[in-house]
Amino acid sequence: METSPISGSNRVRFDQPRTARPGLLSLPSYDPEAFGKLSERIARFLGTGRFIVWMTVVIIIWVAWNTLLPNGVRFDSYPFIFLTLVLSLQASYAAPLILLAQNRQDNRDRVNMEQDRARSDRNIADTEYLTREVAALRQGLGEVATRDFIRSELQSLLKEIEERRETSEAL
Repeated sequence: METSPISGSNRVRFDQPRTARPGLLSLPSYDPEAFGKLSERIARFLGTGRFIVWMTVVIIIWVAWNTLLPNGVRFDSYPFIFLTLVLSLQASYAAPLILLAQNRQDNRDRVNMEQDRARSDRNIADTEYLTREVAALRQGLGEVATRDFIRSELQSLLKEIEERRETSEAL
């Protein structure tokens, strides 16, 4: 409860969200982005040959320890139930982490695809605009007098003037 500055009474502010949920048990908060990055790093490691080699080495050491050493130091007898439990626990955590990393990659791919599509749409629009502009310039050039056309017109006018001058001198 907050104290209202106007009345000085304790009352709930409905125009602002609560900062904490009331209750006996509050769950810990975490940063989803940091957790996602960590899961991607773990999933990336789980997909490497290095992980397979290390996992194989650990299993070989585990089996050798529990079969070759004296009974007093063994901690997991032949059916290796504890090893099975450890591998199941590792798999039960690895699968959701890998799925989380794949979902994050799918989201990144979707964003990249949308950006590529928008960029492609802009490129198409720019190309269409430039095509229209080039067509307009070609049409405009068809109506513009060129240097050769003006020269030929001036030469024909000059010939006409000379012909008139000759005809006027002859008269």
